[in-house]
Amino acid sequence: MTDRNRTRRGRITARATSGLTEDAVFLQHRDASFTGTDPWRALRILSEFVDGFDALATIPRAASVFGSARIDESDAMYEAARAVGRALAEAGFAVITGGGPGVMEAANRGCAEAGGLSIGCNIELPFEQGMNRYVDLGIDFRYFFVRKTMFVKYAEGFVVFPGGYGTLDELFEALTLIQTGKVRNFPLILFGSDYWRGLLDWLQARPLTEGKIFAEDLDLFRITDDPADVVPHFAEVLRQGEGGGSPREEPHVQPEKADAP
Repeated sequence: MTDRNRTRRGRITARATSGLTEDAVFLQHRDASFTGTDPWRALRILSEFVDGFDALATIPRAASVFGSARIDESDAMYEAARAVGRALAEAGFAVITGGGPGVMEAANRGCAEAGGLSIGCNIELPFEQGMNRYVDLGIDFRYFFVRKTMFVKYAEGFVVFPGGYGTLDELFEALTLIQTGKVRNFPLILFGSDYWRGLLDWLQARPLTEGKIFAEDLDLFRITDDPADVVPHFAEVLRQGEGGGSPREEPHVQPEKADAP
């Protein structure tokens, strides 16, 4: 790919440390003498929110793309994520990823190749490489919860490719926010029907059957195998939020979930 002039703001990760990350230190239980430092750490967390808000405040509308870091260019999902990134950019969306390899790199790459704004929100991890080379705007985060806020706050919707625990974490946080009405008209696409079919079957067989979710909660996401489905689905859901089409019903929020974050 021909190099372009890339503008990067925020802390850029060149190489992560092999010791304890800030997240790990923050979550450790310490004796009482350590608790006096936690208020000071709160200031660092606040500064990280400020850095993220400042870096992303003026980006165009965007979509966040998630998926495994453990695939390479020979994997069919790499090319699919690249195609999705390209399609989103051609439709005027910036693409936000975790900034790493695999699916993240592929989506950033497709976006960059189409001339879109390619964004990476990296996280401090031991033994993890830094930003992939297709990121235009890169921000380094120490805390997962701050980074996850950026993924949701600055995206119009999510595209979730096959991945591991981190991907599932991001998926279920989005489902919770949509179900509880914290975000509205938020397209959520699961890419790769063979991978996600087992999850859908389980949701139907257990949580739905046992009354832990409603039938309409299964309509909060769409499963597809076609990159060409992504932009039309985004357009359809976002149009509902602009007053066109059939508005969504109010989400069913069980009383015990009313205060969910």
